[in-house]
Amino acid sequence: MSDTTSMAAMQKLAKWRKFFASWQLGTRPASDGEFKAVTHHRELSILLRCEMTALSGLLISKGVITLQEWQAAVEAEAKLLDHDYEESFPGWRSTPDGLSMKLPEAGETMRKLGFPP
Repeated sequence: MSDTTSMAAMQKLAKWRKFFASWQLGTRPASDGEFKAVTHHRELSILLRCEMTALSGLLISKGVITLQEWQAAVEAEAKLLDHDYEESFPGWRSTPDGLSMKLPEAGETMRKLGFPP
């Protein structure tokens, strides 16, 4: 495996970005600003998943960390980020079934963030 073949594999994988953006937004011209933004975000998500899976797999296979340590660290980080989101967006909480909103706090948060009506 070389830098060239690794980059080619990543570029090929990233082609899925337009499929996922179209799934989310419907068919749009490539010049559409919203389509471009979603496409860029999908590319980031796809490549981050690939890189993190590769990195964690290497760390575990080389004995740097155990699977249990990885799972515990991911669980702790997920709980911390979930708490940070709740603190950052008053009135909103995640639950096992989805998102829960408490009014009027959630509405005020949406207004401050400029959510469309």
